[in-house]
Amino acid sequence: MRKDFDIKSILRNNAVTIMFIILSIICLKYSGQTVPYVMFELFGRLSRNAFIVLALILPIVAGMGINFAITIGAMAAQIAALWVVEWGIGGLPGLSVAALMTIPIAAFFGYLIGNLLNKMKGQEMIGGLILGYFANGLYQLLFLFIFGNLIPLKAPGLVIKGSTGVANTIDLSTERGFKYALDGIWRLPFGPALYIACGIILVIAVLMFFFKKIDKKKLITIVASSAAACLLYQLPFVKNIFSMVSVPMVTFMVVGLLCVFNIVLMNTRLGQQFRAVGQNRTVANASGINVDRTRLIAIVISTVLAGWGQLIFVQNMGSFQTYGAHEQVGLYAGAAILVGGASIRKANNTQALLGCILFHLLFIMAPPAGKNLFGDAAIGEYFRVFISYGVIAMALVMHAWRGIQTKKKSKDKESGEAIEESGESEDSEDSDDPSIVFLG
Repeated sequence: MRKDFDIKSILRNNAVTIMFIILSIICLKYSGQTVPYVMFELFGRLSRNAFIVLALILPIVAGMGINFAITIGAMAAQIAALWVVEWGIGGLPGLSVAALMTIPIAAFFGYLIGNLLNKMKGQEMIGGLILGYFANGLYQLLFLFIFGNLIPLKAPGLVIKGSTGVANTIDLSTERGFKYALDGIWRLPFGPALYIACGIILVIAVLMFFFKKIDKKKLITIVASSAAACLLYQLPFVKNIFSMVSVPMVTFMVVGLLCVFNIVLMNTRLGQQFRAVGQNRTVANASGINVDRTRLIAIVISTVLAGWGQLIFVQNMGSFQTYGAHEQVGLYAGAAILVGGASIRKANNTQALLGCILFHLLFIMAPPAGKNLFGDAAIGEYFRVFISYGVIAMALVMHAWRGIQTKKKSKDKESGEAIEESGESEDSEDSDDPSIVFLG
């Protein structure tokens, strides 16, 4: 029974993840791409997308589902990036100024979003999606009419030639931009990067053990895992797999800091409130938790983090489409975290990072696989877009199915308890019968 339960639970809880692993293996076989090239592309995509996927965790834990309104956080970041280019603040100072400017803009947007979503409890995901479309209209008005017309822009190439409004593409590779401002600080081949990462993990684990945050068994597990990873890299075929990878250390350190932030926050009083509200709003309210305020904080933090994630994305790309770079942020990030095994009620760092890896593996290999199988690379492109929407739909269906199963189990349990109570009452009535007492 235990084996049966384990297999069923693994398949049920990780169906999307298992499906993506199988699809990735199939696409790798038919794509014709080498594994080292796939790893090179994967690490490039992880460095620019992982942060924004991790920004989805808090609203999910707080019971608000996938925050599709992170699109608005991406808009806030692009507004900040525009002004940095206009002012001519290039490089790391420009990225820092943009990050600081993003905080108040995204926090204000997040405050408005959170207040609105508190009015439509139970429909947060569709509400966030529609909010993104509504905000996109205001964003287009701002960049097409207000900027360059009511608010003049003087930076070269920032305004559409012969017209008003911001240009279709904002180039961050000039001296006024901040291309590779974060990625270019410190780059290492995969081997040295792995050793440094393992060293940092070991130092953190020892400190946590010293302060009694983890036990000896967990410390030994972390030490053994780090040593195994370093020894595994010594194998020739493993070195060959990662031979083309160049790791932007500072970018991945920032991603790691966000993971630590999520873990630490979940162990604070506020994090416990997020969990309580996500599990049951009624019980949380009865416990004295301000449910609306807790949900509002989760959305504000998520929107600000999404803005920073978009800045990491555009500095890696070196430019961004002014009117379209933000549109698919919520969809792709939401699909990625679901691929990792998260649900619309539960998510963690591991699921977010695993989902990001699997989702982008498929994005890398699907077009060439489609070309080799069907003679048209567009087939692979359509396939991966279909998968993006399909994963979200499948996650929602599975969530609804689990809800039905949970209700069914609770009803069966209640009916069983009722039968037991009725049986006990019948027994007590029988024991009072004088004839039964006499026969006894």
